[in-house]
Amino acid sequence: MNYWLLKTEPEEYSWDKLEREGRGGWDGVRNFMAARNLRAMKLGDRAFFYHTGDEKRIVGVCEITREAYPDKSDPTGKFVMVDVKPVRKAKTPVTLAEIKADKQFADFVLVRQARLSVMPVSAAHWKTICQRAGLDA
Repeated sequence: MNYWLLKTEPEEYSWDKLEREGRGGWDGVRNFMAARNLRAMKLGDRAFFYHTGDEKRIVGVCEITREAYPDKSDPTGKFVMVDVKPVRKAKTPVTLAEIKADKQFADFVLVRQARLSVMPVSAAHWKTICQRAGLDA
């Protein structure tokens, strides 16, 4: 299993909305590196659900339920989307400030390439963040 982090504006698509709907399409990604990460996702992979904007925090874990397919919101046909379902809400959201303050995350993509909307997460970082969030790794 691989691990990922998916960033979204909570006003546009929130954790609560994903929980209410039970499943969602992760579309609208227009950065080529982020799109490459979407293409690398496999069925059953897990991803942190990260709220950007004023929150800047990991709020839950979701699972990839459909691998990359053409993004219906892209008229050019260049970009893809994946489907996700909620797994568990974080008991304690983990903020970007907490992550940046911890030296073990110096090489974390969220710290190094903060604007990237879809990024890989190492197994070690996944485990640490899950522990801090009160989630089962």
